[in-house]
Amino acid sequence: MSTPSSPSPSCITSWSISEDSLRRYVSHASESCIQELLSASDSSREIGDDGWKVLAFENGVEISKRRSGPLQAVRSRWLLQSVSPQQFITVANAIDAAKQWDSDLVEAKYIKELGENLSIVHLKFGDASKPLFKKREFIVYERRETMDDGTLVVAVASLPKEIAAGLLPKKSNSIRGLLLQSGWVVEKLQDDSCIVTYVVQLDPAGWLPRFFVNRHNTKLVMIIENLKKLVQGCPTSEAICEDN
Repeated sequence: MSTPSSPSPSCITSWSISEDSLRRYVSHASESCIQELLSASDSSREIGDDGWKVLAFENGVEISKRRSGPLQAVRSRWLLQSVSPQQFITVANAIDAAKQWDSDLVEAKYIKELGENLSIVHLKFGDASKPLFKKREFIVYERRETMDDGTLVVAVASLPKEIAAGLLPKKSNSIRGLLLQSGWVVEKLQDDSCIVTYVVQLDPAGWLPRFFVNRHNTKLVMIIENLKKLVQGCPTSEAICEDN
């Protein structure tokens, strides 16, 4: 079964909204995403009671999935020894995650800052990218929050197509996919280590079979290992590597 093709640019209505309205919308939408991420990271729940089904547990990594509409959400949980939350959070963002998804990312930039912890990001992948990202772009918000107990959360998801089109019109030779939900929960442990939970549910749009998309969504959550190596290559825990 194939996912519906993306509507042509002429079929997409663009909404031009004020920055205050955009900030209010993103604040509300990201709050819901944050709560979903915190729920997915809650280790006090019995396995299976929260709707997540464990697919594999190898080398300390738990991979789980949960059905949510036609496309499944996928979760990975990883204990990172000798990596503090502050170190990991420097590379736990939309741009660094996209770099790990596909090396043929051709453009990744912040296009609007809505506050100290709230941004809009444009991700664009090229002709040589993997099928899931080939000629695709995403307009996403990124919100970073520290909870009262010190847990760090980064919530990333696509803006509605109409709002995204108002911010950055889609070019005719690209497909605008949707990052339905994504993000990180980084929980501090003793001895300067942390548990990282990563959730992703991506609809690349275009004519791709759902089983293919679901299979690759599962692979996307394995990027934590690459980001761990990126953190360990940084000269300090306070800054991202210069070549990142």
